[in-house]
Amino acid sequence: MPTREQQSIDDESVDPEDLLPEHSVLKLEEYLAMQNAIGNETRFRILYALKQQSEMSANHLKEALEMRPNNLHYHLDQLCDVGLVQNRKRKTPDSDGLCSYYVASGMGKAILEHGGKELMRREHDFKDTYSS
Repeated sequence: MPTREQQSIDDESVDPEDLLPEHSVLKLEEYLAMQNAIGNETRFRILYALKQQSEMSANHLKEALEMRPNNLHYHLDQLCDVGLVQNRKRKTPDSDGLCSYYVASGMGKAILEHGGKELMRREHDFKDTYSS
């Protein structure tokens, strides 16, 4: 646990790399890529749907979000590439005959919960700032 003096030094740092845990498995660029991905409304909606439903096939996502398949897969690929979504395969098809489905990763759930959703929940705290 950092001492009060170390915490003070960390709070004053201007290098965003200092925000990373000491033995971080991810680089700053990877965290920024995740933020960039979730900053797109379509990808935010996909990740939100996956978090709410636990798992969804591409067909179910396409119907729920009313998206064209090629557009959906483009955004799913972006989310998978940065590690916010995982594509998983079943050994046997589900009731719709599908073997592939998508889930929000742990990082996907965390960035959603502590990123955009937290800002939305706290909007009233910032009301004075935005209404000036």
